[in-house]
Amino acid sequence: MQTQELTATDQLFKLWAWVEDNQKRIGYAAGAAAILVFFYFYYSYSQNQKEITAGQALSKVIVASGTSQQADAYLKVAGEYPGTVAGQRALLEGAAALFTTGKFAGAQVQFQKFLDTYPDNLFTPQALLGVAASLDAQGKTDLAIGAYQKAAGQGSNNSVTAGAKFAIARIYDAQGKTAEAAKLYEEVARAYPNSSLSNEAGLRAMELKMKLPATAAKPAPATAPFNLSH
Repeated sequence: MQTQELTATDQLFKLWAWVEDNQKRIGYAAGAAAILVFFYFYYSYSQNQKEITAGQALSKVIVASGTSQQADAYLKVAGEYPGTVAGQRALLEGAAALFTTGKFAGAQVQFQKFLDTYPDNLFTPQALLGVAASLDAQGKTDLAIGAYQKAAGQGSNNSVTAGAKFAIARIYDAQGKTAEAAKLYEEVARAYPNSSLSNEAGLRAMELKMKLPATAAKPAPATAPFNLSH
């Protein structure tokens, strides 16, 4: 027992001696740690304030909806507050505003910028669909089909998937690919029921099947519907 006590005492004296010899190092380390803690809390506070300010700026643009310069206002918020939730939404809203005013090339650029800047974002499916719709509106049909297929394959947003497949079916119908269009319309009607889009897809599928030759109009073997799960 005495040996153990002496050993413990010796260890304590050694530790104390080490502290005495390394007071400056310990002081520097403690100071560095304090600085890191300060910067962490300051950064967290700054980010929180930035989110609040960005949200307020976005709200002002939303309230002022209908102005001719709304797209520019959204994109200004996106540029001033990158990385914030409000800044991300502003970029997407700005792209959508360009689209609705017929500036399809500009909309495509901004939708693509969103995808490049915020990959794997919650709103990635909407941005993918935006790129596809912008290409479609510019008459770039082949590129639009590829973009729609990419949007349809993302699988995380049912409404985007259904909308993309519906758009491809519409293009196929316009190209005279009646069977392919009817098949896609049927997939949308089955996989996304109880919606206006599903109802319209079902009606269009019926109309197109009536145009098909009798042999082509026969029901195909049952297959699993397109997976629209989240």
